[in-house]
Amino acid sequence: MSKPLILVTNDDGITAPGIRALIACASELGEVLVIAPDSPQSAKGHAITVADPLRIEKVDIFGEIEAYKCSGTPVDCVKMAKTVVLNGRTADLCVSGINHGSNAAINILYSGTVSAAMEASLDGIDSIGFSLLDFAQDANFENAMPFLKQIIQEVLEKGLGTTKLLNVNIPNLPREEIKGIKICRQANARWVEEFAESTDPWGRKYYWLTGTFENPDKGEDCDVFALEAGYISIVPSHHDLTDYKAMDGLKFLEQTV
Repeated sequence: MSKPLILVTNDDGITAPGIRALIACASELGEVLVIAPDSPQSAKGHAITVADPLRIEKVDIFGEIEAYKCSGTPVDCVKMAKTVVLNGRTADLCVSGINHGSNAAINILYSGTVSAAMEASLDGIDSIGFSLLDFAQDANFENAMPFLKQIIQEVLEKGLGTTKLLNVNIPNLPREEIKGIKICRQANARWVEEFAESTDPWGRKYYWLTGTFENPDKGEDCDVFALEAGYISIVPSHHDLTDYKAMDGLKFLEQTV
């Protein structure tokens, strides 16, 4: 039997350490095709490029694995893979990451990592966004890799059923301290933002985004709780942002003209 085709992408850029770790896991389980941004694209969300041309270039940085760098966003990379690089083939799985830093709770809305996986899921491809809770450029992914391989293998074997997208976050802990894996909901937590003001050498003001992460959600079934307790969190996710519970209560706005 032919190996499953696994599309690998990220938002930290094709030279980021995290994508190397993900490629190492995926290449043990299937045929790997890589397409990732040519520079860091963190917090791009589901942005796409419409006002500039896109360029892709084949690169030889992962040995025998076919890989391309793309001038666009993470979502651009997946779109280019589907319509240009795969040349009529369909990936069996799309994996994105490993992101340097958390994509739990509200971070999923800003995440280029998860958005790249979500773009693949829109075409019915089982997709997973992976993140490690370590923002350092030299983050150590070794402790997470056995769990990544396990998750990828089980998804390839069993599929994702009614969902097509998983948001996976991994605590930054030694392997022996990771307690296991939890299926969770997204925590109702958010960033409280501030802008640090300063002045450039020409006397012009500029602002740098900063802030603190606040989590009023004390539910033990959410991703932030699981991560703080030493578990890997898996949140089944999708692109449908409809608030179904609110629909009946808004019927007063309906009218027929």
